[in-house]
Amino acid sequence: MASLFLPNLDAKTFAVSLGVLAVLSSGLYYLFSRPPFPKNAPGLTPEAFPIIGSLQFFTERWDFFQRAMANAHGGNFSFYAGQHPVIGVAGEEARKVFFESKSLAFSEGYAAMLGGSPNVKKKGDNNNLLAEDVAGGSDFGAYFNKRLINMVKGPQLKKGLPLMLQDARASLDRLAANPTGVTDPFDSIYRLVFQFTMRTVACNEIADDPKLLEQCLQHFERVEQSATPWQVMYPWMPLWSKVQRTRGGAQLYMIFKAVVDARRKSGIRGDDALQYLIDQGDDITHMLMFVLGALFAGQLNSGINAAWVLTYLANNHYWLDRVREEISSVAERYCSDSALPLKDKLMHVPIEAWESEFPLADMCLKDSIRLQALGCAFRKNVSDHDVPLNKAGTEVVPPNAYVAFAVGEVHYDPNIYEKPDEWDPSRYMPERAEDKKATYGWMGWGVARHPCLGMRFAKLEMNVILAFFVAYFDDFTLSDAQGNKTTRLPATDKNHHTAHKPAEKVYIKYQAKA
Repeated sequence: MASLFLPNLDAKTFAVSLGVLAVLSSGLYYLFSRPPFPKNAPGLTPEAFPIIGSLQFFTERWDFFQRAMANAHGGNFSFYAGQHPVIGVAGEEARKVFFESKSLAFSEGYAAMLGGSPNVKKKGDNNNLLAEDVAGGSDFGAYFNKRLINMVKGPQLKKGLPLMLQDARASLDRLAANPTGVTDPFDSIYRLVFQFTMRTVACNEIADDPKLLEQCLQHFERVEQSATPWQVMYPWMPLWSKVQRTRGGAQLYMIFKAVVDARRKSGIRGDDALQYLIDQGDDITHMLMFVLGALFAGQLNSGINAAWVLTYLANNHYWLDRVREEISSVAERYCSDSALPLKDKLMHVPIEAWESEFPLADMCLKDSIRLQALGCAFRKNVSDHDVPLNKAGTEVVPPNAYVAFAVGEVHYDPNIYEKPDEWDPSRYMPERAEDKKATYGWMGWGVARHPCLGMRFAKLEMNVILAFFVAYFDDFTLSDAQGNKTTRLPATDKNHHTAHKPAEKVYIKYQAKA
């Protein structure tokens, strides 16, 4: 047989060759092996490729989920994302288990299924954790939550409000001075939110320096854009995207380290979040991982949704007029000087009013979030037992399996929301209350065991942006890049994994107040 297939090899060489093949085969089996699903797990979807599993989960996520749910008994199904065993869940009963079970861990689920975080470990430092380990562990989750809760408390937000208002005015002054009167909100407003977030969860040195702020945004976007399906499916692969991710993290590390070193050398304390982290004795790695975590949670949601709200309002003057009346009413309530322009009156509005007296603006944001939050939520079964998905226990999530819930199943459900593809803030009016029709019928701010810790800050920055945009500009409408008015909203890509900038450029034509 050996002479038939390998005629030039002697017996010894043939044996060595077989040994090498055996080692390679064992290595490949180890690298690409994946745990089997137990019999009581939901049925395996047939949409899969050999070895890599259901690549459709990454390339057409919402469409993939719809097909898999429709073909599965009871809506739940199993699939592989590379080496990761994943249970896709659907329906109210499984949805409640997903959000309420203490065995299904939040941090561990997202750490693996969103591609991890950049490696920002200092060279030669064996005491600092790798960022992937930090982001994926429950210890870091507890650390992150504790720090964030302290930063977004009422007194902290109140202290930071004057700087936030100044940032908003400076940004809109630049827009008002633009002779074209045209802006891409997914650029200008997105950058303003980045500045807000950097000032709130990081430091004033970066927020106050346009050049440094731009550098941080570029590095952050390099990290955000480097997550690929292959990095999620096979995190051990030495991919170029991982190099880019590590490079972005390293650049951010050096920027923050320079700020911390400068403060320590000069002895000058800052009055910001970074100083709070320094005072707690946190090392640079943990500081940066906290900031990155806060930016990912805030920028990819608030930055995108703030731009979408203005886009929707630019195309809906009925709601724009109502929001304008609300903003003017609040401003006059706290500043009755009729000689002052609206943008100056808003400087007198206290933090309590910014947080509670803009219900129509809140509804506008809420429906924008519903339309844009249609990716997947993730969990991981970190217990040593099966987690039943129904009362009968006929379908379970086995230990160490991941769980994915497609938020669009609820946010785009026509049985919950009338004309779900349309932006309609009135659906949250008390007489309609469409989001109350089902358990966890709206989950933009998190539900059950994992509410959004940054919700208070996110609402505040949205109200500030919207109020000042209305105060600066008499009118604004959708337009093309040349300022020609249009009524064509950019399409929403339902297969995208997170809230995102539209693939089709959108512009707002505005008219500055005299």
